[in-house]
Amino acid sequence: MTCFSRHLVWVVATVGICSCGFKHAKYENPITKDTQQPDKVLFDKAQHDIERGHYEVGRLTLNTLINTYDTSEYLAKAKLLVADSWYREGGVTGLTQAEAEYKDFELFYPTMPEAAEAQEKICKLHFAQMDKPDRDPNQTLRAENECKQIIMQYPNSKFAPEAEQYLRRIQEVLGESEMRVGLFQHQRGDWAASSNRFFGLVDQYPLYSRADEALWQEADSYSHLGTRGRPKVGEAYQKIVRDYPLSPYADQAKKKLQEMELDVPAPDPAALAHMKFELENQTKPGMLHRATGFLRTTPETSMAAKSGAPQMSNPKQNVPISVPPPAAPETAGFNGDVTVAPAGGDPAAAPAATSAQPAPDAAKQDTSKGKKQKKNKQPPVSQQAAPPATQPTAQPAQP
Repeated sequence: MTCFSRHLVWVVATVGICSCGFKHAKYENPITKDTQQPDKVLFDKAQHDIERGHYEVGRLTLNTLINTYDTSEYLAKAKLLVADSWYREGGVTGLTQAEAEYKDFELFYPTMPEAAEAQEKICKLHFAQMDKPDRDPNQTLRAENECKQIIMQYPNSKFAPEAEQYLRRIQEVLGESEMRVGLFQHQRGDWAASSNRFFGLVDQYPLYSRADEALWQEADSYSHLGTRGRPKVGEAYQKIVRDYPLSPYADQAKKKLQEMELDVPAPDPAALAHMKFELENQTKPGMLHRATGFLRTTPETSMAAKSGAPQMSNPKQNVPISVPPPAAPETAGFNGDVTVAPAGGDPAAAPAATSAQPAPDAAKQDTSKGKKQKKNKQPPVSQQAAPPATQPTAQPAQP
């Protein structure tokens, strides 16, 4: 090899080595779209802990995510998962804290799809705490109100149909509570109270499974109130025939209407179809379930309706028929001014008198004084002699 060739090879090798020094080496772990970001790692870890029952550890991890990555896309889901952790933990403290967290989530994220889910969880946690119909109805009323909020605020969400069924079951418990009170009043012979109770029950909860029986008891209560309750008796019987045509009380109600010489209405087609559907899909509890009912603290809702729109309005305040209507307001009397003036005088100059009658205390004082007042009685001002006019005396002129 010539000297020139060796020199050329050395130059090419040197240039190649220098050029390799300016190239960037590849990373061993490049950042790609599948790389786990820190907020995603924290969220997954917290979710895994909560699913395994480590609620406190999961909430600490979620709080770290919320306080550190305030612009993370998992921020809303982290807040909802905190509420879910309290809901899963259960207990009075856990459910109370869960409700507060769900309310905060709805307040901060009202337009997210998960807001309807948060409201549905509030409805379910109150439903799980309901007592039997003869116990405190506070949780039952709370559950009814929260389920109504789902239907009113999120009518197009996937949770709305489920909330309607929850509402039917809740109103079944409320209707049973009213039914028991009405039957107690009926047995005591308090006809006015029981009739008013049964009337309000059917009016507020028409889907109640024993609404036809309530109407029958309502008619019986009104029948003991004489002629003033007769129109209400006919209305109750007609409602049984029209709105509950498949009821076992329907035939008896028709006979009662014929005896009272009242019109027998035709069954409502919509009500007839509804009762057929309910009878076909009714699930009666078994013997063992009924025998062990006293051991359970939750109410029985197996007889609740499966279809129909639940009642969305608040209960009305009905007045018993025995309470007389308020009297009409009396017409206003004379509203003019009374003036007193001396005869022949100027009426405009006399002061206006506010009352023509003397005060009661003054009349007593006049009668108690007796003869003393008669002796000291002075004649009227018009009869008293006018005092003589005094003439000025002439004074002598001073020098």
